[in-house]
Amino acid sequence: MKTRHWFISAILILSSSIAVAGSVSSVPVDIDEDNMIAIGDMWTARTADNDVEFIGCGIRKFDDGVNPSFSFGFCQAQDADEVMIFCSTFSEVLLDAMASTSDFSFITFSWNAAFECIRVGFSNQSFYLPNIKIQKGMGGGGEED
Repeated sequence: MKTRHWFISAILILSSSIAVAGSVSSVPVDIDEDNMIAIGDMWTARTADNDVEFIGCGIRKFDDGVNPSFSFGFCQAQDADEVMIFCSTFSEVLLDAMASTSDFSFITFSWNAAFECIRVGFSNQSFYLPNIKIQKGMGGGGEED
């Protein structure tokens, strides 16, 4: 019986170590003006070695009680070479997609010649989370991985 408890304890310890490991994907902001598409993940853009890279989307809603209410969305990005793009949309379908972003999303969007957003995509997956080093030991005073 004790052997079984040790075995289960060992499995739990190993599985908790695996939980802090895993695949990490960094996607720097890339803007393809010819094909009118931008891609990148927010964490990589935020922690880039430059002060110019960014990517994201947002939604603005207006209702002043006097004029008809409305919403619009936008996506914007700037790559390391300072190429910048901005598109906007009133499309409810794209606004719904824009609302699905998270802090560490991979983002892709496309625009037309009038700089209207025509496609928006988000991917919220574990490999876009920051690669945080976990300290060994219980008290936090151990060495880093």
